[in-house]
Amino acid sequence: MTEQDGGGGHVAVLVNPASGRGIGADSGQVAIERLRARGADVRVYQGSSEAETVALAQRAVDEGPGVLVVAGGDGTVSSVLAPVLGSGVPLALIPGGTGNDLAREHGIPLNDAAAAADLVLDGARRRVDTGTVTADDGTVRHFVTVLCAGLDSLTNERTNRMTWPTGPARYLVAVYLEWLRLRKFAYRLRPAGAPALEQDGYMLAIGLTRYYGGGVPICPGADPADGLLDVTLVQAVGRFRILAFDPLIKAGTHVERPEVTTLRAPAIRLEAPAGLVAYADGELVGPLPVTVEAQREALTLCVPV
Repeated sequence: MTEQDGGGGHVAVLVNPASGRGIGADSGQVAIERLRARGADVRVYQGSSEAETVALAQRAVDEGPGVLVVAGGDGTVSSVLAPVLGSGVPLALIPGGTGNDLAREHGIPLNDAAAAADLVLDGARRRVDTGTVTADDGTVRHFVTVLCAGLDSLTNERTNRMTWPTGPARYLVAVYLEWLRLRKFAYRLRPAGAPALEQDGYMLAIGLTRYYGGGVPICPGADPADGLLDVTLVQAVGRFRILAFDPLIKAGTHVERPEVTTLRAPAIRLEAPAGLVAYADGELVGPLPVTVEAQREALTLCVPV
């Protein structure tokens, strides 16, 4: 559902200094200057760490803004969702992370912080889905794009452990190392309202949106406001055949292959062998099993008209 901006209230700008290795802070400053130049009443909340940013989100919401602007990436958005969802305050995003897939999904300018800030004043308000991930100990986490468990999540784990090389090369090295020790996983999916599925595979993604990893359309049919999770499972096809899936996934045509299983459901119980972890919005969620649920149109997002 999309509505025009109703206006009103001050604008709270929450800046994550750790996002995108400083890109979030730089983008946030550009957005602040743009909003003030256009006459907005801006209050800035910037901590010295990611943990402080999360605490400041609650304070910002408690002070009753008309809009909460988050300067950061997908992980920053998901980390501050709890107070935002409870308040009903619209959220505007100034992309400043690594992947920026939520912004990409909704047409928010990726490389123009001033233009993204303009959406606070000129944009529409769209109701979009969010997701929850519930662990067996009752811990609940929120996400806004894609949860993955398999080759991709293990690559993320390895990348985070590595200190060399730096930059994008580190991720490429991690992909290669994980491919060398490629393992198949006995996934068990229990979708709400559908039969359980057991399938050996290498990669599994559960998406609210189409993209993860900086624009890879892993769930190309996902609708961000339908209240459903889109599942993409790449079956165990062999070490060298999996290489052929890379260009297909980047083109979004992998779901047409018989070796890929897809399904939709409002909630899914995901189980797998011990040791496999899940990532969502590029951030660690934790070990499986987990229950993943779509929360339909739970978030109001500032988007282009």
